[in-house]
Amino acid sequence: MLKCTHRESLRRRDEHSGVGWGGYKGEAYNQTMRGWSFPVGSYFGVEVRIHAFFLFLLFMSISFGSYLSGSGSSGLGLALMLLFAVLVREIARGLACAWFGVEIRSILLMPTGGLPTYMSQDDTARASLPLIERWIAVAGPLANLLTGLIFFGVLAGVSPALHLLARPLVSPNALLRSLIWVEVLLGVIHLLPAFPLDAGRVLRSELSRRTADTDASAALTRSRQAVLLGQMLAASLIVLGWVMNNLVVVMAGLSLFAAAHLEDQGALLQTKVDSVRMKDVMLTEFSTLSASATLEDALDQAIHTLQDVFPVVRAGNLVGAVSRQGIFEALQTEGNGYVQGVMTRSFHTAQPNDSLLKTLQRITTGHGAQLVPVLEGERVVGIITPQNLSQSMSVLNQSKKLQERNAKAAQGLE
Repeated sequence: MLKCTHRESLRRRDEHSGVGWGGYKGEAYNQTMRGWSFPVGSYFGVEVRIHAFFLFLLFMSISFGSYLSGSGSSGLGLALMLLFAVLVREIARGLACAWFGVEIRSILLMPTGGLPTYMSQDDTARASLPLIERWIAVAGPLANLLTGLIFFGVLAGVSPALHLLARPLVSPNALLRSLIWVEVLLGVIHLLPAFPLDAGRVLRSELSRRTADTDASAALTRSRQAVLLGQMLAASLIVLGWVMNNLVVVMAGLSLFAAAHLEDQGALLQTKVDSVRMKDVMLTEFSTLSASATLEDALDQAIHTLQDVFPVVRAGNLVGAVSRQGIFEALQTEGNGYVQGVMTRSFHTAQPNDSLLKTLQRITTGHGAQLVPVLEGERVVGIITPQNLSQSMSVLNQSKKLQERNAKAAQGLE
């Protein structure tokens, strides 16, 4: 299949309106990324958000500091040290991504680290390559450990009287010592093979990769087992902190549990997306344009429909696609002509039972297609456009929720 090429008018239209297949891919991103988080800006083209759990952690840290020393400022300082440690690891991971040519779209900062969203499916696939994934996983802990070592050397040299190895290692009453050990502990904890920690991500990927090509459900099971291991580790830290009367360990466990839960929800959402077929969301009632139609006739037809992009046919066979905006701009710049003169002649097609996600992965390697015709043989039985896809997915999700609720109600009656 040829990669879709576009006229400059269509490209300008996409850039102006913001319409594209990324809007659909961003739907899953919005549900997992934006829930319970707030933006703190965009840096080097990467949107940065902080999860609301950080606010809870801030409240707990200030309360803990007030309880120990009578001042909440020490607790605030401890929370800021954790945020700094998270930034250190995520900057290192970002540099590793840049080194391997992986673009990051956004990152959600959690107390245990960041959850990145990559710019495109290509970037996601590239970041999942074993070698690249391992280097990205190593970058974060290595940066934290090196930073902690540097702080240790500096503080030991400047103030030899500081008890840098005294217990507790992390405490609002010893912020300089905590500055070292927050970095070290964050680096060490990510070496544990529990998801969503760095070593756990590599483990999950290895388990999933072994079964992904043969059994998608088995791959999902392996993935969720890695998440369960992370949740078990989080629960262990919470219990251990409670027994030791160490609020820092308890908060670490809560942070890890929240991150594991968020990743698990993202995996489930991804699974739901994977199950959607083209026939589930395609438009089955649509208008076509004749290749021999004049642009004025085509524009007149386009005015009377909400459809933005049209398949172009000749003798019943699909030969191209054209947008309403493309027709309008051609009339403005070139005057009346024929549809075949402005239509896109190279495009991707799909079949009704094709996976929606895999089709999007296939067509978004470049700028992205304006229309994907769905064919049975040579006959066009449906179309997918960026404009209709988000609405179709929303209706499909509501329909599935209604079916699940009715099924549960029916089971209750039995």
